[in-house]
Amino acid sequence: MPVALALFLVAVASVVFHLFSPWWWTPIASNWHYIDDTITMTFWITGAVFFAIVAFMAYCVFRFHHKEGRQAAYEPENKKLEWWLSIGTAIGVGAMLAPGLVVWHQFVTVPADATEVEVMGQQWRWSYRLPGKDGRLGTSDARNVSSDNSLGLNPNDPDVQDDIVIENDDLHLLVGKPVKVLLRSIDVVHDFYVPQFRAKMDMIPGSVTYFWLTPTRTGTFEVLCAELCGIGHAQMRSKVIVQEEKDYRAWLEKQQTFAELSGQRNVTKAAYKIGSE
Repeated sequence: MPVALALFLVAVASVVFHLFSPWWWTPIASNWHYIDDTITMTFWITGAVFFAIVAFMAYCVFRFHHKEGRQAAYEPENKKLEWWLSIGTAIGVGAMLAPGLVVWHQFVTVPADATEVEVMGQQWRWSYRLPGKDGRLGTSDARNVSSDNSLGLNPNDPDVQDDIVIENDDLHLLVGKPVKVLLRSIDVVHDFYVPQFRAKMDMIPGSVTYFWLTPTRTGTFEVLCAELCGIGHAQMRSKVIVQEEKDYRAWLEKQQTFAELSGQRNVTKAAYKIGSE
């Protein structure tokens, strides 16, 4: 009886802890409430299965505990029970999988009016690129990466010249505006993660991954790397600052384009060369 009661209390306590847990999600700051809904549905399905299994174990311990003179019946298989377990498991897995597939389809189906923003991950910092006045991001190639061109942008591409480059600084976004986030890495696998956005994606060297979101409230949100990427992984952090249009435009005017940064570097190199001579 004590063992059966302990098992039943474990099942009840797990449900109560979930309902009143202090470790809940951070307040959401984007349109991806679907992620929370899917996780909640998964919790309830797996929680119900866990409760049922543990409660059944408690029942079996209580109902079939050892008694003097009682003999167990040997029953190696039960076709009816096996069918019910197979069907029930299939329904449960389908109930968890189907919403995830729907949300994933939404996650990668970008609205036509979304603005592209590129995120570059490298050990152990974040860099960003925004389209210039032409509204397009220029091309890039890992073979172009150098100390003067950390994002590997193609200097011969006219669309690159007015791209806004942000190195080792914060990313600013406009509230209420859909954003397609393009993700690249030039060394190892990273993962761009903003907890309040409910949006994260691995960054694979040699390929471009993406997702989209719409920031729904202003504020400052921390960027984390959610993939172990080396000794400085814990320090690979940045911030996303979501602003109203007036503040966002004021910030944008202060940023430099790839052409401006390249010009400054060329002047610096020339001055250094003259000084050396």
